Amino acid sequence: MIPSFDTPRRLPAEVDLTLLWSALFLLLLGMVMVYSASAAIAEADRYTGNHPAYYLVRHGIFLAIGLSAAAVAFQIPMTTWERIAPWLFVAGCVLLALVLIPGIGREVNGARRWLPLGVVNLQPSELMKLFAVLYAADYTVRKMPYMHNLKKAFLPMACAMIAVGVLLLKEPDFGAFVVVISIAMGILFLGGMRARLFAVLIIVLLAAFTALIITSPYRRDRIFGFMDPWADAFGRGYQLSHALIAFGRGEFFGVGLGASVEKLFYLPEAHTDFLLAVIAEELGFVGVTLVVILFGLLIQRAFAIGRQAVTLDRLYPALVAQGIGIWIGVQGFINMGVNMGVLPTKGLTLPLMSFGGSGILINCVALAIVLRVDWENRQLMRGAKL
Repeated sequence: MIPSFDTPRRLPAEVDLTLLWSALFLLLLGMVMVYSASAAIAEADRYTGNHPAYYLVRHGIFLAIGLSAAAVAFQIPMTTWERIAPWLFVAGCVLLALVLIPGIGREVNGARRWLPLGVVNLQPSELMKLFAVLYAADYTVRKMPYMHNLKKAFLPMACAMIAVGVLLLKEPDFGAFVVVISIAMGILFLGGMRARLFAVLIIVLLAAFTALIITSPYRRDRIFGFMDPWADAFGRGYQLSHALIAFGRGEFFGVGLGASVEKLFYLPEAHTDFLLAVIAEELGFVGVTLVVILFGLLIQRAFAIGRQAVTLDRLYPALVAQGIGIWIGVQGFINMGVNMGVLPTKGLTLPLMSFGGSGILINCVALAIVLRVDWENRQLMRGAKL
């Protein structure tokens, strides 16, 4: 008789591995592409000391800080995040106001979006995206009995978002304003807002966005440049026309890593806003598809974790996880749309991938919070007490 041996059981994972590996792969690919997109610019710039790895080193430092902050954020219970959410939102508003004070906020290319902190600059609008998720989720949970009441449920949140919107538009940072409003509206809808009321609010927001574009000359120029970039390819259509050239040159498999031509002083902000265009040129359709799939997996897992939290009667963690999914999805969609010529040019980076200390830091912390929600879900399903 052949003796039977019990095969050891694989221990269940403590967190969602699909979410974790998707995020890590995007971070790693982003670091590689930031170096590829910025090496030539850094080597030719005296400000960087003519060092080709200048942006790579800084990006690596930002990533290390972001992952360290994520490890700390993962240790914080969701009950603590819920308790401090209103205070974080107030702190975010104060930082947005400080940016606008001459002598405190730093102005670059006509936009005042940064607070200088010695060797680095802090961008409060990036922090506000996470604070908006945490606060909107907390607000929705507190107002759950009144979600069908316009005056009690929507108007207080609308006032808060208008205040944030005014501060963001003063910078100006229209892209961050769209993302924050999308987060708030998405969480309110997931929290039970009536579909008819939600549809009316969408119409009002579209009218407000249209008015903001019509009354702002530079936003009007961006719309006209987006509609036909080749009509003024050396003027208002310059960024989009070169992004489209990069996509065209990449074809199916790309021209090869490091072989991009558009990043050589043709495509502005190649390592930040237009990183996807460099990916398209060097890695082709296959590379862009891979990036889209990874973002899709990440967003799908965030929503799945949120749904699991709902089944465990944990509404606040559910709304936070899904709110972060909305944030990354909306910002990623806008950035990809801008690079592909589907949307007008906006100053929004590609989450987890583009160069930028504040963006990388807050993206890592946000995903750590989603993993914390998932970890708490798994502990409760195993019968543990939090």
